[in-house]
Amino acid sequence: MDSTEGISHTGFHAGSFSARDETRGAAKAARRRVRIMSATLHQLLPHHEPVAAPAVRLALKTDGPSRGLLDGAWWPRSRDLLSELPALTDVLDPLWGRITRIAVNPKYWPVIPHEIPVGGHVVKAGWFTPEIDPHKLLLLSYGTGRWDLLVIPPETETESAARLMAAASDYDGPPLTASALIAADETRHAVSAADRPLEPDEAGKHEEDGPASAAVPAGTDRASRLVIGM
Repeated sequence: MDSTEGISHTGFHAGSFSARDETRGAAKAARRRVRIMSATLHQLLPHHEPVAAPAVRLALKTDGPSRGLLDGAWWPRSRDLLSELPALTDVLDPLWGRITRIAVNPKYWPVIPHEIPVGGHVVKAGWFTPEIDPHKLLLLSYGTGRWDLLVIPPETETESAARLMAAASDYDGPPLTASALIAADETRHAVSAADRPLEPDEAGKHEEDGPASAAVPAGTDRASRLVIGM
């Protein structure tokens, strides 16, 4: 107590302010160093250009007197509706009106979320087993209409996908269902593979095994035989 009696209140407070001033000065210096470091790091960090989303692989029928069973074909890159549908609706919304609902057959879709966020709104999703073709996507636009797209399997080769897109978007083609178009293209691919010239190694193998037709029941046509053997 005696040692503090000679210290005036003014001197005590003055000392406190001096300590605070030093603390503030240190804080300001630290903030300056942080700003300088941030500016330096901002200049050194590489600038990444935005990556454009891949184009939607889609073929649609033009306006005509009759739409038939399909309105076109869609070739997604995966079976993930959450990642694939937004890009599709970005293209279809301006053409057909806002897509509000979709329906699929669950056979080839491992996950079907109830709602799918797309550009600026949500699309409700449903599934039906007997009513919807496994290779078809049904789309509904509220108050506008309904459309049916052939869904080309993501693993399809480019040439086959191009043929399927052309067939699904052609008004003059036969009114086939989605699965019928897939089956027809598979049959065509099988026939083309059978008609190609055999390589020397393959020809020698067939000679050793005997005629290939010997194991085929009589009366079986060539196309159906190849489909059954796939």
